[in-house]
Amino acid sequence: MKVLAAMSGGVDSAVAAARAVEAGHEVVGVHLALSRMPGTLRTGSRGCCTIEDSMDAQRAANILGIPYYVWDFSEKFKEEVVDDFIAEYQAGRTPNPCMRCNERIKFAALLEKALALGFDAVCTGHYATILNGDDGQLELHRSNAYAKDQSYVLGVLTAKELKHAYFPIGASASKDDIRAEASARGLAVANKPDSYDICFIPEGDTQDWLNDKLGEIDGNIVDRGGNVLGQHAGAHGFTIGQRKGLNIGKPAADGKPRFVLEIRPKTNEVVVGSHAALAVVELAGSRFTWCGSEPADATTWFDADVQVRAHADAVPCQAAVVDGEIVMKLREPLMGVAPGQTAVLYVGTRVLGQATIDRTVSAVSADAETIGA
Repeated sequence: MKVLAAMSGGVDSAVAAARAVEAGHEVVGVHLALSRMPGTLRTGSRGCCTIEDSMDAQRAANILGIPYYVWDFSEKFKEEVVDDFIAEYQAGRTPNPCMRCNERIKFAALLEKALALGFDAVCTGHYATILNGDDGQLELHRSNAYAKDQSYVLGVLTAKELKHAYFPIGASASKDDIRAEASARGLAVANKPDSYDICFIPEGDTQDWLNDKLGEIDGNIVDRGGNVLGQHAGAHGFTIGQRKGLNIGKPAADGKPRFVLEIRPKTNEVVVGSHAALAVVELAGSRFTWCGSEPADATTWFDADVQVRAHADAVPCQAAVVDGEIVMKLREPLMGVAPGQTAVLYVGTRVLGQATIDRTVSAVSADAETIGA
């Protein structure tokens, strides 16, 4: 099999490429340049895609004895990930740029180019497993290394993309094992720290970065009854569940803290309320895809689990496609879920599909909260 190994410069992708070579595949390494102005050096574990990362990937490819290239995807990345990130915040939503990158860059643009060049698969260092289902179709499943499981950020993959995806370390027992293997193979990235921040905001201050891009737009902070409690300098500076920095002088009637419950871009309002009102019992989204084969009848309610953050636990729900959107009724409430987040559906360890959340339903109605204020 002819394999294109996406090499980020980290330990996971280096070991994945090594295993692909060891399996007898014809492997070519590629590093994606996602910024026209990359930082020269990483700071601890902040960011990725720096010049240092490219050099680390080059050294790993040299040790493995495989060809290595750097492909410039910076313009595509800006349009599909960075600009989308800004637009989502302008619309009052909280996006996940890693989901967009996997969807539109690594398993869309990169795969399209790889197939055009005659490659059979794209290899990455993600912790997830592809298995054959009972119906003979490919299925995406959680990694055995549950603490490092990355199936959530791969929930955007389609059946076609699963056919050309290759995760050589997906069933690995632990990250420690991968680091030990990298060290045994003589890969210098064996002890390189993981990146955890948004790669195009390497300083780690998302709000400061958004303020620079969007500027200040004054608006009101209101309660669920529409009463003005204070002012803000830009709704994009707030996130659902936020407690600090609200600058509300008047305390709540019950003396308890207030939290951001909703962001209304059309009126430039930030809605605050009680902690109890952060609990949501229903999620829904019209932008959804199935990962592999879809349910036989998705319009009939079925049992599943839903996960709304990369490192959160999944909670049981009932799901169905209703009037063009997938609706998830939670069997236990989730706290502080924001439109724009991604909800990934699981059946057991299998990833069934995903949706960008358009709306949520609070466990506490606005009327109930107003009465109890």
